[in-house]
Amino acid sequence: MVDEDNENDAVGDGGRGASSPQPRHSRRLSDKILIAFHHACDQSDYEVAEQLLRILEMMLTRRPVSPDTNRRRNMESLVAAHERLWHLRHPDSPER
Repeated sequence: MVDEDNENDAVGDGGRGASSPQPRHSRRLSDKILIAFHHACDQSDYEVAEQLLRILEMMLTRRPVSPDTNRRRNMESLVAAHERLWHLRHPDSPER
């Protein structure tokens, strides 16, 4: 599987090997989990989506090691993910 964030193992050097390697992954782990959540929803695998959402919630609600300027946006994404999963599990709900 090819990581979309890192098409080459040695970023920016054309695969020749750099003397000062750059970070391999540009997205945060929480972003990748959110992407996996949406992928599970797209595949109608709601049990996996729910587990990923629990992990994401645990990550976003624990005490931050450093101040996170995106905390509000992260929490809004978490709420939106919960809403998506609820609507997928309750498609006949009049709340749409």
